[in-house]
Amino acid sequence: MKIAIINETSAADRNADILAALDGRGHEIYNVGMKKSGEKPELQYIHTGLISALLLNLKKVDIVVGGCGTGIGFMNAVMQYPSVFCGLLHSPLDAWLFAQINAGNCISLALNQGYGWASDINLRFIFDRFFSVEHGKGYPDHRREPQAESRESLKTISRIAHYRMAEIIQNLPEQVVGPALDYPGILEILDIEKIEDEELRKALSKRR
Repeated sequence: MKIAIINETSAADRNADILAALDGRGHEIYNVGMKKSGEKPELQYIHTGLISALLLNLKKVDIVVGGCGTGIGFMNAVMQYPSVFCGLLHSPLDAWLFAQINAGNCISLALNQGYGWASDINLRFIFDRFFSVEHGKGYPDHRREPQAESRESLKTISRIAHYRMAEIIQNLPEQVVGPALDYPGILEILDIEKIEDEELRKALSKRR
């Protein structure tokens, strides 16, 4: 899998813990958010939500691992965009169930609230469970079919309920788009000139 780690300012110092928890699993990791406190431009969860949505909609990555102090702000921000299905994971059981039942493409972590002794170990356990099962297989077994139907319905709802990414980029205020696109490494991974969606390519080109 291609996985993007996208830390925002309040959780920037947890970046190393997330990297360590994902290490050695054979995934391709893109560490594109804040690596430590004080980096500029400073990314709030408003910005990391947009970056996450762009990477997922452009299929640059399969999974985004984000979060914030409580995980709630990032989850709310990223779910404002189409084709993003985010789970707030506090425990290995959350991860195990989210993978099987929801098969989402975005993880939000609480990286300050309750983040104490052995929390870095808990992160590793969360990813152990998240990658231990077939995503979308369903749980329990007799619920497989209705859960699969619900996932497909949610995809349809997401397409209908949201503007297209090109329109979103055109209409978002500069204080949201500017810091997101200006952050070091973001334009490289987006690779705007090679985006197949012409409208989105033009919209991003105008905002760089």
